[in-house]
Amino acid sequence: MQIGGLKPSNNVFLAPMAGVTDLPMRELAVELGAGLAVGEMQTADLRLARSRKTLKRRQHSPRAGLRSVQMVGYDPQQLAEAARFNAELGADIIDINMGCPAKKVCQKAAGSALLADEALVGRILEAVVNAVEIPVTLKIRTGTDPEHRNGVTIARMAESAGIQMLTVHGRTRADRFKGAAEYDTIAHIVQAVSIPVIANGDIHSARKACEVLALTGAAGVMIGRGAQGQLWLPGAIAEALATGDLEARAPSPTEQLTLHHRHIDALHAFYGDVMGPRIARKHHAWFLESLVSQQLLDTDTARADRQRFNALETPEAQQSHLHHMGTRRSSMLALAA
Repeated sequence: MQIGGLKPSNNVFLAPMAGVTDLPMRELAVELGAGLAVGEMQTADLRLARSRKTLKRRQHSPRAGLRSVQMVGYDPQQLAEAARFNAELGADIIDINMGCPAKKVCQKAAGSALLADEALVGRILEAVVNAVEIPVTLKIRTGTDPEHRNGVTIARMAESAGIQMLTVHGRTRADRFKGAAEYDTIAHIVQAVSIPVIANGDIHSARKACEVLALTGAAGVMIGRGAQGQLWLPGAIAEALATGDLEARAPSPTEQLTLHHRHIDALHAFYGDVMGPRIARKHHAWFLESLVSQQLLDTDTARADRQRFNALETPEAQQSHLHHMGTRRSSMLALAA
């Protein structure tokens, strides 16, 4: 599969998640086998280009693979200028966000709220594609609500405008993350266009990925919430799809703890001694939830460990906590010797 003239290493991607898929997470996901890790959503308002949040979200390294910059906004000219700005900074791909259902985004008529104004969508796509020479991709939902599913129409507009790849989250804006993903709608979108379509939504295993690819005919899959706390998942799914062995095996408990420790260390280094520990708390919570779902940890123990970890305020204290997780066999992980 290609995105314009670019070829990701495989067709299992890590989804952009604001406040989650920062540089440390993308680097580790790509190292573990994700074919592409899209950067966190950035505002198209260049007046905020030097803000601390935007500067952090803009950071990239070769270890994170292809540099796909996702932008959110509602003004065609503003989005075009932001696309040029990021292309000049070295972006390989510009991704336009028309899929975010968050209220603070939709209240500004951006993200998935744009799907309600097809004329504006057309102007945005044309402006951004014409502004840069690198590939432009688009992420959408299936529509604004179940009564107004216009994903096929938007997809055809995107292809006509020169969009090189389309990612579809199989829910409407109104659905947010409730209910089951609409793979039948994604299939209709795939049939309507010739550009690569990536399926997104409720993909938590290699078997589910294989099922979704068969149901939709999509060119690939994008893993979002399923990768929280288990960054090895996109790579494991990619390997399983490549080999045909759909029992995507999780790393051993010891290996998972080692990967998690590396991730937390990277967050401390990236964000510093104050913000690093604060941001690490949510990733540790997701890690514990993953262990519970794998039946490697019981719910009460996970809850108690989360409370202890959340009380820790320094990188050293958090790192010591993780180091000792592997030794508390009687009450924590049944780690391999």
